Amino acid sequence: MKLEMEASSLTKEEKISAKRLANSILDVAILLLESGAHCERINRNVQRIADTYSFKVDMLLTFTAISVTVTDLADADNTATINKKVRHHGAHYGILTNTSILTWNFYEKRESVDVLEKCLEELRSMPKHSIWVVRLFIGVACGCLCLLAGGNWINGLFAFSASFMGLIVRQEMVKYHFNLMIAIVCSAFVTTTISGLDTLLHWGAKPDIAVATAVLFLIPGVPLINCIIDLFEGYIPTAIARGAFGGFILLCIAVGMFLSMNLIGISNF
Repeated sequence: MKLEMEASSLTKEEKISAKRLANSILDVAILLLESGAHCERINRNVQRIADTYSFKVDMLLTFTAISVTVTDLADADNTATINKKVRHHGAHYGILTNTSILTWNFYEKRESVDVLEKCLEELRSMPKHSIWVVRLFIGVACGCLCLLAGGNWINGLFAFSASFMGLIVRQEMVKYHFNLMIAIVCSAFVTTTISGLDTLLHWGAKPDIAVATAVLFLIPGVPLINCIIDLFEGYIPTAIARGAFGGFILLCIAVGMFLSMNLIGISNF
């Protein structure tokens, strides 16, 4: 017990730079936002870190950048304001879960900022699934959705092939820094063209099901769900931005499908 009290007193006496803590807090917020967290989840994680060392944190969350102001409650002169741009928007549930665990450990065990920075670096370099594994299972998922919607194995095979190739087009275009919306239009075009061959050839029980299910991997589920959550929780500007982002992706999918259907002559979809 005595050792615990001594360790606690040492921790309390440790002087933490507001700028350093603000950088760590900003890294956590950016990591969560880029991995698909809604705003209140980001706020809860950030508050846990600030409360650990009796700091006050004010955060401005937008769709493209985050700004934080950190103030030491025991020393008003120890304050810092930092902002950082959001590089991309995706979904990585492993990072979301591990970041939440990290902030809880930081809060409950009163870990040092050094430990937090090291753990954040490990999270940023967290291994991801092989790109070919992702492509394979996206294709399998769309093929299975086709079967569940009433298609047969031939329709499912067309849906699998179309989504597999469509995802490759999207990933490769993003890799070479094409605009995301152009990449989605092209991906939807390729996906619909391949799955639309099933309709032209009249193979399988329900060829139109293959066209409908093959493009589902492009649906922006995470931004649209987070839009609703943010609206309910009062983060109106970010919610509107997320809704507009998701809505424009849906429009790009529709444009790609429309161009493909007109090209290959599908008129009864």
